[in-house]
Amino acid sequence: MTALVLVLVLAGAGAGHLVDRAAARFPWPRPATVGTVLGGRGGAAPRGVLEAATAALFGLAALRFGPTAELPAWLWLATAGVLLAVVDLRERLLPNRVVLPALAGGVLLLSLAALTGGAGDALLRAVLAAAALFAVYLAMALVSPGLGMGDVKLAALLGLYLGWLGWPAVVLGALAGFVLQAVVALALLATRRIGLRGELPFGPAMLAGAALVAAAPVLLS
Repeated sequence: MTALVLVLVLAGAGAGHLVDRAAARFPWPRPATVGTVLGGRGGAAPRGVLEAATAALFGLAALRFGPTAELPAWLWLATAGVLLAVVDLRERLLPNRVVLPALAGGVLLLSLAALTGGAGDALLRAVLAAAALFAVYLAMALVSPGLGMGDVKLAALLGLYLGWLGWPAVVLGALAGFVLQAVVALALLATRRIGLRGELPFGPAMLAGAALVAAAPVLLS
């Protein structure tokens, strides 16, 4: 198990480097890099931030799931999630060309895990949870200007994975996103980084909430 964690931490660092390069080269009006996200517009790029973040997520996934058939699916989500968080922070955008392949890849990898591990019930629950969160977020987006269709599609992606873990994880993961968003917003208001009318991207909080719930057995052990 220790060897697996070490290998995946190193693989995660490599994946994080690729994510950084992909974000910087994506054809947006301005380059999206972790430096402009964390260091402010035009700020110096903190080197190794994405590599460290992705390596940590890969390590947590290894500790949480071990050498199982579902592990590749969670590594796929970790990589896509880091990219989506960076893009949303920088551009206020969750692009279809990232969210939709992430969702398709998740369905494929979890289906393979279900076939090899006899987890058909978990797969069915995952699909139902993805549809449920999509519907809930779509309803909220129709009445709330703060939610966009990118958030709705991301909810389907996260619902798929949280549903694989169980319905309590779906509920807690969704709630955790809102709690984290509120905490960050209050902190930024208190430090006057944003005003009362300021808007924050919701994708990073959604991803962080789902990650915390999925990794809770490791973090609390």
